[in-house]
Amino acid sequence: MLLALHKPYGVLSQFTPEPGSRWRTLAGCGLPPKVYALGRLDGDSEGLLLLSDEPGLNSRLLDPEAGHRREYWVQVEGLPDATALTRLARGVKIGDYTTRPCSVRRLEPAPVMPPRDPPIRTRQTVPDCWLSLELVEGKNRQVRRMTAAVGHPTLRLVRVSVGQFKLGDLASGKWRELTAAERAAVFA
Repeated sequence: MLLALHKPYGVLSQFTPEPGSRWRTLAGCGLPPKVYALGRLDGDSEGLLLLSDEPGLNSRLLDPEAGHRREYWVQVEGLPDATALTRLARGVKIGDYTTRPCSVRRLEPAPVMPPRDPPIRTRQTVPDCWLSLELVEGKNRQVRRMTAAVGHPTLRLVRVSVGQFKLGDLASGKWRELTAAERAAVFA
């Protein structure tokens, strides 16, 4: 079985709580037994999280050599110029690692997103904008670290697709099983 969940803000991509953590877990999402998350989204990230009960799908989907694209819509502080976007696309140094090249573009007009609870922080004197980043890898907090490396901290992060499968209008906190065609789109 392969499931798509629209993971809300404030929920960890695991079923077991971490001691002292303020985040909720997937246990509260009403998912079928014996499924596990394919990859992760941090507690402060939202969007498409795939889950399965099939061994082996995790490595098949997440190995960077397999080249499965994951698209993120990222609301960043400030207005990145062409130089910042080029740096993101070519790969940036985050810690001791240089990210792989990725696709990046400004989303204009900005996507219409439901409000987040709690709302993102905004500053009246600093504009923000939305970017699309398509990656084939997923290091710890990679997108946030990438945008910070080019001077534009992430305010909100939403994964909108894996492979050719898109989150679409699946409401936050809801999940559904993928059809055979949708499953094929994930691995396309």
